[in-house]
Order: sequence, then C-alpha cells, then structure tokens
Amino acid sequence: MKKSETPVRISAAGSAALSQRHGKTLGQRILENWQLYALLLIPVVLTIVYKYIPMYGIQIAFRDFDPNLGYLGSRWVGFDWFTRFFKAPTFWRMMKNTVAISVFGLLWSFPVPIILSPVINQVRFHKFKRVVQTVLYAPHFISVMVICGMIKIFLSPTGGLLNLILGTQIDFLTHSEFFRTIYIASGIWQDAGWGCIIYLATLANVDPGLYEAAKMDGASVFQRILHIDIPELMPMVVLNLIMAAGGIMNVGFEKVWLLQTDLNKATSDVIAVYRQ
Repeated sequence: MKKSETPVRISAAGSAALSQRHGKTLGQRILENWQLYALLLIPVVLTIVYKYIPMYGIQIAFRDFDPNLGYLGSRWVGFDWFTRFFKAPTFWRMMKNTVAISVFGLLWSFPVPIILSPVINQVRFHKFKRVVQTVLYAPHFISVMVICGMIKIFLSPTGGLLNLILGTQIDFLTHSEFFRTIYIASGIWQDAGWGCIIYLATLANVDPGLYEAAKMDGASVFQRILHIDIPELMPMVVLNLIMAAGGIMNVGFEKVWLLQTDLNKATSDVIAVYRQ
C-alpha cells in the first residue's frame, strides 16, 4: 500500500522571510553577504590578472616581434612561425619525446604520493612522522637549477655517487637511453612528498572510529589502508588525475634545457626547447 506523503508546512514567518528574500535586488543581497563576496573577489582578481590579461601577449605568436616596436608595432606574419615549426626536420622527434616523457612521467609519478600518503598516515610515532614528512617535502623547495646541478654531480663519471656504487665510469647524461629515466626519477624525488599533502589532508578527515573498529575486527595495517584509506582517497585521486591529464603536453623548459646535451637529444629534444 502506498504511503501518503506528508506535506511540508512552512510557517507564516518563514513564508514572509522567503518572499522578502526573493524580493531583494542583487545589490541588497551582496550587501547582506559582503564578507563572502570579499573573499570571492580575491581569487577572481588573481585569475583575471594572471590568466586573462596575459592573453593579450598571445599575439606574439603571430607577429615578427621586435621589442623596440612592441606588440602592435611588430609586423603581422600570421601562421608563419607555426608553419616553420611543423615543417622542422625534428618536429616528429620533438612531438614523440614530449608525449613519451609526459605519459611515462604521469604513469610513474602519479601513483607515488597515493602510495606514500596512507603509509605516512599509519605512522603513530608523531616525531618520526614529522621527520619523514620534512625529508619528503624538502626537495620541492629546491630550485630546478640546483636539482640539475645535484643530478650532474651524482651521475658524474668521475666520483659520481651512482658510478661509485656500480663501480663504473659512465657519463649517464651523454646516453640518450638514460635521459627519460633520469628526468622522471628526479621529478618523483622532488615532488612526491609535496603531492602527499592533499592526500594526507583528506585522510585527516577520516573518522578514527573506523580504524579502531577495524583493529578490533583483526584487520592488519595493509587491510586498513586497502579498505579505509584508499576508498576515502579515490575522489581526490580522480580529480588530480583529470588535472594532471590536462597538462600532458607541458613538459617544462628549465629542467630539460639544463640536462640536455648534444649526445642525448634523441630523447631530450622536446617542444619546449625548440629552436629554429
């Protein structure tokens, strides 16, 4: 038998408040909630200043730009620069290397923070946990130039740490087959800890009672991670994956430029370092 639905009753005071609210103008509603709009104004202004205003400079791609003449004074060349780029002898090599570094970098680096964050979250010794987090976060704040200098020192054929461990004298940066591994591995070391922050913040909102109940049921640490932490992280993982996929062609300039040599261009020549 179908149950009858109880009608929702609104008091006379509530009805009057609703009609009064709907009758207000936009300006009145903004004045009532000016604190919220003031907070909203900050990201809006930053987005306009750093995202929309710089679009004026996009026209540089269609002009033979001369700094003395400025944007509007420089000669308009249309798609001439694009034609030269697409017809360049190294175009397909640059395209292949850019896609390869981006895709392999995403496949290898994206899961690392997801694995690290539940492990760090399960550490119950707070002092040790803080030390681990500091060690993992620190490389993110080192400049790219310093990172590349450290890589060159570690991989030096004379006295480099890796060569001392392997007992060899290989100049890894002159071998094109090693470039992608060096680039991706150093990126993981630099950014994995920083990528954990958002996942650790997500796990901080998990009800501790879930962990206690799992312990009472005899769940191991791995089972708690698998059945509590991972499901909690999945919405944030999906969101970060979508955002990371949006920058799939953005390899970057500085690191490739600093690690590139004439001998490893077969795999290090990407769109960002294109020179006509």
